[in-house]
Amino acid sequence: MYVILRNFLFRFDAEKVHYFSMNMLKKLCALAPTKYIIKKLFYSPSVKVNLFGLTFRNSVGLAAGFDKNAAYLNALDCLGFGFVEIGTVTPLPQAGNEKPRLFRLPADKAIINRMGFNNDGMIAIAENLKKWRSINPKSTMLIGGNIGKNKITPNEVAWQDYTKCFETLFNVVDYFVVNVSSPNTPGLRELQEKDALKKIFQELQNLNQKHNNPKPILLKIAPDLNPEQLNDICSLTNEVKIDGLVATNTTISRENLQNSSSENIKSIGLGGLSGAPVKDKSTSVIKYLYQNTSGIIPIVGSGGIFTAADADEKLNAGASLVQVWTGFIYEGPGIVKAILRNKSL
Repeated sequence: MYVILRNFLFRFDAEKVHYFSMNMLKKLCALAPTKYIIKKLFYSPSVKVNLFGLTFRNSVGLAAGFDKNAAYLNALDCLGFGFVEIGTVTPLPQAGNEKPRLFRLPADKAIINRMGFNNDGMIAIAENLKKWRSINPKSTMLIGGNIGKNKITPNEVAWQDYTKCFETLFNVVDYFVVNVSSPNTPGLRELQEKDALKKIFQELQNLNQKHNNPKPILLKIAPDLNPEQLNDICSLTNEVKIDGLVATNTTISRENLQNSSSENIKSIGLGGLSGAPVKDKSTSVIKYLYQNTSGIIPIVGSGGIFTAADADEKLNAGASLVQVWTGFIYEGPGIVKAILRNKSL
């Protein structure tokens, strides 16, 4: 059934369809009878995972970028996600890059996006989260706050944007993810260098330790880092307190595409590639990080997860949790249930 619906929706603009579909699901989950039916169809009890001092009701989460403004949490809760990363959140609202900026590659089960951290800003998003928590106090779905910098903020003072978001969201999220790996904000990936990362995490942890109950702070990295850069990140986990790693974000590579040299790919232009083509690259990064940190630093695996077998691959490589994004779009609302029912780990 979903395949037929997907084929129809794929005839229209990708970004418009995203908001249309999620708004419809949001409305359905706002009504008690349809909410009950949706939960019956898609919610699947599973083994809990204890990590970062938190209890995840299951190991399958939704990666950042899908619900940027914490607008669809009730609907995502009904679909059974164990955790959802909202954002990326920046201090000031920003419109993001010019449209069109979201492109499907159905033959490759992939997506290219250059959204550019479009979001309503930290204050509005914090209010959305506060409201959701007040209405759904019994929800067991955990919320991660994926934080970044505004496009206009120079890299030299980028740490200030991260600390602003951290303080504003502290009471309404369960954990944080520092995003320095999106390819769609000019210069952002330069913050993955050792000295820049060290500054950001030192400032965040200084603030974190002032709270009675410090929150886990994770780092999200790109799949395009070379071994030297990955080694720097591994060594940083000992120098500054990085509670976990999210591996990986989208790739700037156009390898493993069926039509990588076609005019269509060239016409799309810049942006991060996600989905099936990035699966092996992200898995190899997870394996490298796991081996070079002796498995001490928990890893959230993300990149090309469509099935339970894909999830198992990430878990076998060293991940403790997994996240979907592109797979959710291609496989539909039943993806969490399908993974949980069939994964071996």
